Amino acid sequence: MYARRHPFLFFLIIIAGCATIMFSGFVLLFSFGSKMVDSKFVSKYSSSSGNIGIVEINGMILSSKKIIRDIKTFRDNDAIKAIILRIDSPGGGIGPSQEIYREIMKAKKDKTIITSMGSVAASGGYYIASATDKIIANSGTITGSIGVIMEYANIQEIAKKIGISPVVIKSGEFKDIGSPLRELTDSEKIILQDLVDELHLQFVSDAAKARGIKLESMMKLADGRVYTGQKALKLNLIDRLGNLDDAVQWAGELSGIKGKLTPVYPKEDKITFIKRLADTLLKDLNISGSVTDNLRYIIN
Repeated sequence: MYARRHPFLFFLIIIAGCATIMFSGFVLLFSFGSKMVDSKFVSKYSSSSGNIGIVEINGMILSSKKIIRDIKTFRDNDAIKAIILRIDSPGGGIGPSQEIYREIMKAKKDKTIITSMGSVAASGGYYIASATDKIIANSGTITGSIGVIMEYANIQEIAKKIGISPVVIKSGEFKDIGSPLRELTDSEKIILQDLVDELHLQFVSDAAKARGIKLESMMKLADGRVYTGQKALKLNLIDRLGNLDDAVQWAGELSGIKGKLTPVYPKEDKITFIKRLADTLLKDLNISGSVTDNLRYIIN
């Protein structure tokens, strides 16, 4: 009866009720997550009782902060004798990949560091892996994709159809290079191609140096194509076939660990745990979003 007489208010009450239930659910979820982090997760992933540290690199490489922090944590822990990078990534930003590469090159002076490739360790994922002492992958792992791509969307024709006319005031000829509202000029294409070529050479040079492969040989493999782990082994892009357990055994051998091998993960803070849990829930609900720039370049 009330719903018929006041449909709008009834609708607002229903919405408010649902919001209250959802909020309560998140509060309980956070509380539950905190308990997991404080008890089970801390005890299981604490680096204080293990001798092989595992640093996970999952998804797009957009930031190096956490990965570098985890590497440093294990490097500075005397109980940790070896570090395994578990990479499952299609690549990502050039800057973050280079920062992680440099950190690995410094850290492996003190600790044995090897890479265990998951389903995908390509592009920036391979860039990072190449810096480690050894690389192990599954026969079906997708790796390689050594190259750089720059792309942007041109919406010039759409803008014309809806009556958008760009007005640009710039301080230099190339300040608006890559504008989505006009075509690239020939000189701009040359500039961007030179930029891609320079970044590509940095990638190939670093990978070749770390892997002990001649630059000319690496160049032939670095045309952007992907390889299976089995093919990569024949090309000397990786060193052995195997899974994460095999990587743990190998890390123990390389670092001279006697006795039981105890792999451990970095402690995960509450916010990171809740964020990961929320991301999982959003994926289950098929809710996703992304932020793209008009002009971007990634190792891909």
